[in-house]
Amino acid sequence: MPRVRKNVVAHQAGVAPHPEVPLDDGTVALAMIQALIPLGLKAVEDALQQEVLALAGRRYAHGEGEPGLAHWGSQAGSIFLADQKVPIRVPRVRDLTAGTERPLATYAQLQTPRARDVGLFRRVLGGLSCREYEAAAEAVPEAFGLAKSSVSRRFIRASAQALRTLHERRHDDAHCLVLLLDGKSFADDQVVIALGVTTTGEKRVLGLVQTATENTRVCAAFLRELIERGFQAPEGLLVVLDGAKGLRAAVRDVLGDEVPVQRCQWHKRENVARYLTKPQQILWRRKLPAAYAHPSHAEAKRALLKLVHELERINTSAARSLEGGLEETLRLHALGVFAQLGTSLKTTNLIESVMARVEAKMQRVGRWRTSDQKQRWCAATLLPIEQRFRPVKGVKHLRLLQAALRGKRSVHTAAA
Repeated sequence: MPRVRKNVVAHQAGVAPHPEVPLDDGTVALAMIQALIPLGLKAVEDALQQEVLALAGRRYAHGEGEPGLAHWGSQAGSIFLADQKVPIRVPRVRDLTAGTERPLATYAQLQTPRARDVGLFRRVLGGLSCREYEAAAEAVPEAFGLAKSSVSRRFIRASAQALRTLHERRHDDAHCLVLLLDGKSFADDQVVIALGVTTTGEKRVLGLVQTATENTRVCAAFLRELIERGFQAPEGLLVVLDGAKGLRAAVRDVLGDEVPVQRCQWHKRENVARYLTKPQQILWRRKLPAAYAHPSHAEAKRALLKLVHELERINTSAARSLEGGLEETLRLHALGVFAQLGTSLKTTNLIESVMARVEAKMQRVGRWRTSDQKQRWCAATLLPIEQRFRPVKGVKHLRLLQAALRGKRSVHTAAA
């Protein structure tokens, strides 16, 4: 694990009205999943489990429920949101005496399209102000055909629990090889998210912190908190950043100078391009990736330095931008794994895609009333996203990165 410096700083720790959303195009299913699944399917799952408990009692408990009925696993099923079919896992109850399955009344009533509820879905999908959020939550179970009592409170409790899980869960069971850090603006604040990639290629949301900017002091405290919760990298660690100075300084302060940092090549390209005219931008957005595409460190650096000299003749500011932090954009090249892992780790795309999905959920919120509300929504979105993560591309080559990091650490240890 990279060394941790002392002097720990204490961790600091709906929706604007929209025009009506049409429900007759191909985007409605995705919109429903994004807007309603965290509320509606949780209510459905709870209702199904309550019916199963009433029929068969608790699993492995004797003398509960109706005689002869037992839990019988689950199966794939589906329910309707308005006229859209959505998949769900359906628990099963078996009548052992009759040798037949006992159908669930709750599931049966959700098998019919509910076209009359289109107005309710428009209200939720179109977006309601934070002031009317509770009313929006209560509209969801009505659209499902369920009792709406306490569903709004249930979602608030569930999202608060999601935040607690995200903030407090331990990471002792995961040996990380890559750490990605990035911030996203929500209203006047930044939410900085940490994403880890383990030695087996698993992606894991490590935590989040809310800050006015990507502030060094706050981000350093955030990193120390992750370490306190068991974040570890015994095989060495590569940090991937977009180049933000606050995050870079926090990594240096907490993890030390010896931890290698891969600076996002996409952000470097865009930083250079912003100094250029539009016709020049088109050309240089091709030239820079072509230079980075060289697999060896020497070739890529030679090509980039040539571009620096070329830029000095047309725009010295762009040349200085390319030159600044250039070596960190070549970290994968220097470690000898660019050809194998460049697709996944040369940019911050792994965490940017997570941010995009969070934004899709939260973009309609026009007024955040409390910090807790902002973090609850963010956490309630991140955890379901995490469940759908796929292993990082190039997972079979992570052993090469592991060996390179181990060798780099040995060199630093010997030098010390």
